[in-house]
Amino acid sequence: MSKKYLHVIASVEEGSIAQEMDLVPGDAVYMVNHQVMEDVFDYQFLINDTFVVLNVIKENGEEWELEIEKDFDEDLGITFESSLMDDYRSCANKCIFCFIDQLPPGMRETMYFKDDDSRLSFLQGNYITMTNMKDKDLDRIIKYRLEPINISVHTTEPDLRCMMLHNRFAGKLAGQLQKLYEGRIQMNAQIVLCKNINDGEHLDRTIEDLSRYMPWMEGVSVVPMGFTRFRDGLYPVEPFTEEDAGKVLDQIEKWQKRLLDEYDNRFIYAGDEWYIMAGRPLPSQEEYDGYGQLENGIGMMRLLIEEFNEALSELTGDDRKRHVSIVSGVLASGYIQELTKALMEKYPNIQVDVHCIKNKFFGESITVTGLLTGQDIVAQLQGKDLGDVLLLPINMLRSGENVLLDDMTTLDIEKALQVPVDIIKSNGDDLILKMLGQDTL
Repeated sequence: MSKKYLHVIASVEEGSIAQEMDLVPGDAVYMVNHQVMEDVFDYQFLINDTFVVLNVIKENGEEWELEIEKDFDEDLGITFESSLMDDYRSCANKCIFCFIDQLPPGMRETMYFKDDDSRLSFLQGNYITMTNMKDKDLDRIIKYRLEPINISVHTTEPDLRCMMLHNRFAGKLAGQLQKLYEGRIQMNAQIVLCKNINDGEHLDRTIEDLSRYMPWMEGVSVVPMGFTRFRDGLYPVEPFTEEDAGKVLDQIEKWQKRLLDEYDNRFIYAGDEWYIMAGRPLPSQEEYDGYGQLENGIGMMRLLIEEFNEALSELTGDDRKRHVSIVSGVLASGYIQELTKALMEKYPNIQVDVHCIKNKFFGESITVTGLLTGQDIVAQLQGKDLGDVLLLPINMLRSGENVLLDDMTTLDIEKALQVPVDIIKSNGDDLILKMLGQDTL
């Protein structure tokens, strides 16, 4: 039996079917109902039955065949060493806008891994190019209803897409989208816009092409390419100017009006960066149509503002004394300052300082808070009166850990700046709670 199909058990739930069958960590499952499993989706699909046959190789080498009667959707109580039960699929592209190619040397190894795995699109919301997918992969998506699938489109013109992704297979996108459309799989799309490459009339064509896949294509986000200072030897791309950003917004808003009239759906949405770059106000909450593209940075600031204002309106204020500092990237700092000003009007003895941190590590053209590093925070806040606590937004941290992009921890920052560090969750309520220093509103 190939090791690829041996799925090693990491833990067995107390009182579960697996425990009753004397399965223990270190045992390996290799077939369910006489079928080998490629990944966790095969496993979940195959065990959803009232009678299950499990083939196991025990840690001592014995082979067991277990016959299990259970409720249709009852879980066996097994956790595997790999949550995906397979290796992650890496990206074979060399996109002209790739952020990972713009990273400096010497960062942790996982930072340089480019995933392009449709299963992670379903599990974690990652965007994929689909260039490494075969027909059988699309069939599995449809069979197992692995939706929504988030797709990095960038352009629907085959030759242009092959050039932008530097992959000769990138031009087959239309056929893949058609198959998912016919399978009624929910999709979202992303366009990373590059100046003088896939903008202008190319963007018009991409929006028009993608709109043909409605309603299963639920929405499309347009974000500008990010530039770090580590672009030596990479494809030459110019950054957008304030005037450029205004033109992009005019173009997107024209399409929104047309699609809203025809389909009652705006469909295409601009990232927050475009509005800030162009010096224009953010759209209203209604114009984000339920924030369907929120995880791609579409409407995050508007939602934060609405949540904050609604929660603050229900508070009466008091005379408590507190001094708080908040870290922000350049992009969001103006909005955060406006929110903190509103809170200080209601709580006159609370002082909130918003510290706008410039990204020296990646380059000052990177303005989002989520890409700030611990060393930039420490260097720019050293010696300042930070008050009772320093608040860091949670999107600066590695998922589930208190570690920033440069491997500095929140404890490292506490020690360097001699101030307690607390984390703000991604909502307006928690921003207020952390500034007030309380657990509930």
